[in-house]
Amino acid sequence: MRVTEGGVELEVPGEQTEGVEESVFYNPRQELNRDLTIATLRAYRDREDRAEYYLDAMAASGIRGVRAAADGWDVTCCDVEEEAVELARENLERNGFDEATVEHRNVNALMHEEVFDVIDLDPYGTPMPFADAAFANCRDLVCVTATDTAPLCGAHFNSGVRSYSAVPQNTDYHPEMGVRILLSALARSAARFDVGVTPLLTHATSHYVRTYLELEHRATAADAAVDELGYIYHCEDCTYREIEPGMIADPLERCPHCDGERLLTAGPVWLGSVRDREFVASVREEIPDSFGTAEKARDLCGTLEAELDEPTHYDQHKLCRNWGLPANAMDEFLADLRDAGYEASRAHYGGTTFKTDASVGEIREATEDRLV
Repeated sequence: MRVTEGGVELEVPGEQTEGVEESVFYNPRQELNRDLTIATLRAYRDREDRAEYYLDAMAASGIRGVRAAADGWDVTCCDVEEEAVELARENLERNGFDEATVEHRNVNALMHEEVFDVIDLDPYGTPMPFADAAFANCRDLVCVTATDTAPLCGAHFNSGVRSYSAVPQNTDYHPEMGVRILLSALARSAARFDVGVTPLLTHATSHYVRTYLELEHRATAADAAVDELGYIYHCEDCTYREIEPGMIADPLERCPHCDGERLLTAGPVWLGSVRDREFVASVREEIPDSFGTAEKARDLCGTLEAELDEPTHYDQHKLCRNWGLPANAMDEFLADLRDAGYEASRAHYGGTTFKTDASVGEIREATEDRLV
């Protein structure tokens, strides 16, 4: 069947249907991901005007490569599956991009042999088998999708440890855990090649995490990225959490808030910012009305711009259930925190998620009067 997205037309296998999360050739639920990718590429071109060579490392239908080519990038599509290679080639030709390169091979080999300005890793599952090769030879920007959110957030613990060489924990802030476990693993992968990474835009949406990492090819930059790593200590009884920078964990024995002993240690995780506010604002400006997810993409960027850099988030409804109190409007709840002198912002993970520099006890003290 034929589909139209972002102003290009593609042929995709007829069995593809709306809502199939693991579609091999074309997943309609990833349109937001792809719309934001094009907007990010546009914003990045203004940031680094020499960037022109884009690799769609897992081409499938070729949708990412076709859309990048339509936006003026010099595109290479690669896939190990012969059927995908033929489909990508046909879709590029259908849209008039005969000059684009299509490779039928193992993309790790390609990335080790050729240099690209932008590499886009969008595999099914974990991206880590492709990370080393990407960081070894990419000049400017590595774009990464991870769809294995259960391992990332600790719900599939052993798989998470194997894939990301870290300890993920299944906490109340599992999307944030997934984001920061992924960024930690990618930063450590890049550091092996004396490459430092700076997250320009990162979001956890639906069943995937997506990040865009700007690269700096200096050992000192790699050291600086590693310095952003550390650990989160989390109390399962009262949800108290504490962070500790550094690569060596020193876990708490008892919770400082409730004196409980059910404490989790997660890490190493990325403790730094997961986005550049000014860059996210420029991405938002590059989203045209013609994009199918324009309104949602702009709203997401707006929330990311304002979001605090705290490495964990809270869910207001879960806190109120724990306290046996009714939840009030989020704007009022956050206003009470700010009036009490704390920083507070919405988090992009859901309508009742928020970030603050207040502890669990301080959150309750600041908001309890209006909740009762």
